[in-house]
Amino acid sequence: MVSWLFSRVKFCGFPCKNQRGSNLNHLQSRYLVNIKLKWVKDKDLDSVVSAEKDLKAVCFLVSIISSSLEQCVPIYRLRRHRRQLGLPDDVKMSTFIRRYPSIFHESHIRDSAGTPVPSFGLTSEARELYEEEIVVVRQCWTDIRSRLCRLLMLTSGTTLPLQTIDQLRWDMGLPYDYRNSFVPYNHDLFSFVQLRDDRVGLKLLSWDDDLAVSELQKKAGSQQVEEDVRNGCLAFPIGFTRGFGLRRKCMDWLREWQKLPYTSPYCDASHLDPRTDVSEKRIVGVFHELLHLTLQKKTERKNVSNLRKPFSMPQKFTKVFERHPGIFYISKKNDTQTVILREAYDGDKLLQKHPLVSIREKFANTSRKGQLDRSRGLYKKEDPFGHFHRDEVDEARYSSEEMSDYNLLSEYDSESDDPIDNNC
Repeated sequence: MVSWLFSRVKFCGFPCKNQRGSNLNHLQSRYLVNIKLKWVKDKDLDSVVSAEKDLKAVCFLVSIISSSLEQCVPIYRLRRHRRQLGLPDDVKMSTFIRRYPSIFHESHIRDSAGTPVPSFGLTSEARELYEEEIVVVRQCWTDIRSRLCRLLMLTSGTTLPLQTIDQLRWDMGLPYDYRNSFVPYNHDLFSFVQLRDDRVGLKLLSWDDDLAVSELQKKAGSQQVEEDVRNGCLAFPIGFTRGFGLRRKCMDWLREWQKLPYTSPYCDASHLDPRTDVSEKRIVGVFHELLHLTLQKKTERKNVSNLRKPFSMPQKFTKVFERHPGIFYISKKNDTQTVILREAYDGDKLLQKHPLVSIREKFANTSRKGQLDRSRGLYKKEDPFGHFHRDEVDEARYSSEEMSDYNLLSEYDSESDDPIDNNC
């Protein structure tokens, strides 16, 4: 449960770019207050993260297999994508895939020496879900495009390295192969560019003032006091896990902090002193907006760690997540840290569910059902010799499977698959 604080009502217009008056200079004399709020476990939000364990990797694999001409991919080809899938180092690719028999179907092909090689396609259930996802992506094309535009507009040069976008593509609803399936079809908005460090980046070609309005500004009419909006002092929705026990000193500081000027994340903030609470409120505003750009209002902390320069942030900028636990919650489930926007959830329920989130929930339910049926021995598996047997939970017997995908990497060039007769 979350108890909400500082709810405010009424609306007026809001200022944006040049808050450089004497009032702001006075407020910038308020240097960062040394306040540290404790982390308190939130079971509801933790359950949101736990429920999606392995889901991103499963959905990415579905996209990879579906994009192949054969609709069935040898294990050694899938292993090339291991880094993007984010699998733990101690988990073999084939072991991971075999955990989800309701999504992936295993068969074998033979290499030039006659050695059976595991290959994976999709089950009929997974294919139907993927086709449904393609339809939803087409329906949400404009929405996904505007999310990507706004992400680039948050940066100082409306440009981000592709590696950075890769880290956020799942959270923002971009297709796995967005570089080929999405960007080229929006060539009037996006362009690939060479960065100074020789990496490839994506640049926004035209600024859209209609998109340069933050979610906090959009909701000012229902969440803010008219006078505060007129003065540009928008307050963030804040809530804490029940039993948080905020001390009076911290409560007073937080109330004063909320009254500080709000700088739109789409506006130039170079005039702000990074040592002040005003600057910190701007940083909070940037990540408040970034999380709103994600489908489920959350992302892994490591995904934003390399945004310091593009977002013009000071050192240790992610400390705002710990300093403002009423706005952000850090879940430590699934061996990572996930930053969640508190206001987007009522308990463990996402208040505004994107259509793509509904598709992902179907994938998650199908995956869990398959795992349960597999534990009951309901799945039959084809061995390398064409014989069928029950697929047991014990994965140790697959420890020797590296012997074929394994030696394939030395037998074949990574760009040539000619020796393989790919009949799945």
